[in-house]
Amino acid sequence: MESIRYLFRSNIRQYAMLIALVVIMAFFQVTTGGILLVPMNVTNLVLQNAYVFILAIGMTLTIIAGGNIDLSVGSLVAFIGALCGAFIVTMKMNTGLAIALALIIGLLVGIWQGYWIAYVRIPAFIVTLAGMLVFRGLTVFMLKGLTLGPFTDSFQMISSGFVPDFLGAPGGSLNLTAIAAGIVVAALYVLSSLRGRIARKRNGFENSSLPLFIIQIAAIGAVIMLIAFWLAAYKGLPIIFIIIVALVAAYSFFTTRTVPGRYFYAMGGNEKAARLSGINTNKILFAAYISMGVLSAVAGIAFTSRLNAASPQAGLNFELDAIGACFIGGASAYGGIGTIVGSIIGALVMGVLNNGMSIMGVGSDIQQVVKGLVLLLAVAFDVLSKKKAR
Repeated sequence: MESIRYLFRSNIRQYAMLIALVVIMAFFQVTTGGILLVPMNVTNLVLQNAYVFILAIGMTLTIIAGGNIDLSVGSLVAFIGALCGAFIVTMKMNTGLAIALALIIGLLVGIWQGYWIAYVRIPAFIVTLAGMLVFRGLTVFMLKGLTLGPFTDSFQMISSGFVPDFLGAPGGSLNLTAIAAGIVVAALYVLSSLRGRIARKRNGFENSSLPLFIIQIAAIGAVIMLIAFWLAAYKGLPIIFIIIVALVAAYSFFTTRTVPGRYFYAMGGNEKAARLSGINTNKILFAAYISMGVLSAVAGIAFTSRLNAASPQAGLNFELDAIGACFIGGASAYGGIGTIVGSIIGALVMGVLNNGMSIMGVGSDIQQVVKGLVLLLAVAFDVLSKKKAR
């Protein structure tokens, strides 16, 4: 019992939002007559919210590194979409080359904003607010206020394509490739958890009890297989889903298993102490905004691919969705606390709320009210738990 309390207390923000996600899903599953968790709707939930997942990953790093946010990501998504439209639709450029150029431009934008924030020390709010205005203006200028499209089939495949079922027979009811992928991911998770437990024991750190550990990995393994089954029951693995899983895995490994990744937490916890400890805090902040620029470009490519058009109105309020996902998922507004997985949970909370209320026919005005209240409660929970810890 004590180990359960310890586990929950040490991960209170993330677990609280995970429980909230389960409750919200159960509520909408009942109120929508079972439509929410129909395999087709689960797949659409992933496709519709892909840009939030991607942006939330990058925003998590900027928030961890000191509570900084990036207000320019929505406008940058639209700008990258306009560039892709100019490259692919207008200039008839090769799709692969156009995507590579878009990612390079996202990198350069990250370097540009990161320089002013990290080395000139202009507040991130001001720099990214300027970026929001600049990139929105450039988008409208490039598109001349018009929508540009359609894109090539290969570009659309990024957000609407599925991995072929290499293992299943044609016309099968389940995509066996998706099932096999779920088994592999679940196995890798179990192996990683076992290695982490052994390492903690070897280094003298506290572990949860063995029964609780088994329950934990069994529950998460079951969730992985359930997601795989949902996807397999529709069309299989979406290409954008694989991209998101790869990004989550890479960033989670970086932030939790590498020394540079821990520097972000050290800086967010106390920048002065981190600097005195020999950490180059300017470099850490600079890297966070470079990462945000590249991931904004990825999100811009994904969103434009799904929309099949470059629009001057694209990306509106995307920055708010990403910031909200991070705070709902347990990131602290003061910096130094947060996880990539937690932000994905936060993005799922936002996505399920949107999807569930849309199925029920709730208007967009009420949806905004509900999302705003959920965000306020999540941040209030963070502030109150910090006061209680003191």
